[in-house]
Amino acid sequence: MSATATKPEPPGPDWLTLPEGSRVLPFLVFMVFTSLPSSWYPGAEFWNYAIKIFAAAALLMWLRPWLPEMKWAVSWEAIAVGLGIAVLWLACDYWIPTSSQIWGWFESGMARMPKIKPADAWNPVGFFAEAPAIGWGLVAVRVIGRSVIVPMVEEVFYRSFIYRMFVDAAKFNQVEFSTYKPLAFYGTSVLFGLAHGDLWIPGIICGMAYQWLALRKNRLGDAMTAHGVTNLVISLWTIYRGDWRFT
Repeated sequence: MSATATKPEPPGPDWLTLPEGSRVLPFLVFMVFTSLPSSWYPGAEFWNYAIKIFAAAALLMWLRPWLPEMKWAVSWEAIAVGLGIAVLWLACDYWIPTSSQIWGWFESGMARMPKIKPADAWNPVGFFAEAPAIGWGLVAVRVIGRSVIVPMVEEVFYRSFIYRMFVDAAKFNQVEFSTYKPLAFYGTSVLFGLAHGDLWIPGIICGMAYQWLALRKNRLGDAMTAHGVTNLVISLWTIYRGDWRFT
């Protein structure tokens, strides 16, 4: 039996002693900030992201005692999966059709696959062209946020909370990360993929890869590392190529 699954949580407010308390709150705060309109004020989409990252980081620091599974772990499998998913994500424009393209293909009677519609680029460097220090500062926050904070928030929510709740909600803290249940595995992966909108197909593949790591290693840390590597590589590609749509 792994220590992460059996170690009792420290005393705290009633809502923190529930499985969803510490594991859902950071994700919920993240989603609330993500849903804020970008038209509130000039540059809102950039500043909102920075505030979101700092808010999530502060929450994770506070909730750390109630998240015993949230420990980084490095392995060759985690690095390999992280790099592989990054390549898949970057290549999806060419190899994997988006959900919008698939829908358009069906609407055309499967006659032709429509061209992809480029997403709006998240480009603070261009927006703050007259204040490059601000633009690049926000890029740095984005890179750190995607590579460190996002993997912690999402892996705790999906791989630790959702997956183990699928397995056995009544005995959540006793569920080993190595416990394989088809419904939990595919259900969690589909939810993870759908959260990525138009890129739900690579998102599902991504979710299955990270879940496989948790199952194989019987811990959450390798999935966090793989997720971080994926996002870091994509961020570096974005900066190097100036291809801001991958942000």
